[in-house]
Amino acid sequence: MSKIRTSLLAAAAAAGALALAAPPALSAATPEAQSPIAASPYLYNGWGEPPSPSEVMSATGITSFTLSFINSDGTCNPAWDGTRPLDGQDAATIEEIRAAGGDVVPSIGGYSGTKLSTPCADAQALAGAYQEVIDAYGLKAIDVDVEADEFNSKASRDEVVEALKIVEENNPGLLTVVTFPTTTTGPNANGEDMFAKAAEIGADVDVWTQMPFDFNGTDMAQDTINATEGLKEALKSAFGYSDAEAYARSGISSMNGKTDVEGELVDQAAFQQMADYAEQNALGRFTFWSVNRDRPCNGGDPSTCSGIDQQPWDFTEIVAGFQS
Repeated sequence: MSKIRTSLLAAAAAAGALALAAPPALSAATPEAQSPIAASPYLYNGWGEPPSPSEVMSATGITSFTLSFINSDGTCNPAWDGTRPLDGQDAATIEEIRAAGGDVVPSIGGYSGTKLSTPCADAQALAGAYQEVIDAYGLKAIDVDVEADEFNSKASRDEVVEALKIVEENNPGLLTVVTFPTTTTGPNANGEDMFAKAAEIGADVDVWTQMPFDFNGTDMAQDTINATEGLKEALKSAFGYSDAEAYARSGISSMNGKTDVEGELVDQAAFQQMADYAEQNALGRFTFWSVNRDRPCNGGDPSTCSGIDQQPWDFTEIVAGFQS
């Protein structure tokens, strides 16, 4: 998601991949928990002094989180950061969130690490790795965060889209999100190619979510709106959606505070403008990277704070207002 975490992920990867036994399935989401897709800020157990999710829920009213990141353990097996087993620390986090009445969306991929599409031989094998995650946690939704080499490789993009079609067919009702980089005017050729592949094979991705940051934005609210309008038009072109359908399949995943690009900054006012736009147009998803950073710095490093003047959980509270 953000290059800020690259060095931390490299250190985690150096710890070595763990052999995974089949984890026991966690309890399914509580019946009162709504779809976790629409408003689920990213929470990352691998860095940045992750806060207690139940405490954040109590303070803000947020009910869902996107937990990151699941990657390859060196083979076609999923592990958190490629090192933490599915039945470990992150499973405990999921239980904590569900015990508080919420739910989760595991995010598969991200900026760093070995993506599952690399060692998994084909779409069927990749779908099997996704299925292992779905079964482990009794999921309602998954997010596949397609970035870096995976986003730049047509073979990898195609494999991801084909695998998502398989898991959708095998898990009726499962919600799927694809998250990917953008330009200030909308998807680039790689993004448009993903849409074309999905339309060609009938992969019914629920929400295509752009990351409007690290893209040399100058007016982050307006650039994000422009990028999302470009996304909406690209989805209409690829799938034949109406405006309303295309907005419902569009998502925004911003970054709070200072981004990885010098001078690029998302403050609370800009983020609220994005949220208002998302609400007015009934977007399918509005989120940000990350809850770990949704705090004032007080001398902390960029993995633990936003770099701007704020109160704890300012951005999470705005996302909570988008819950439906």
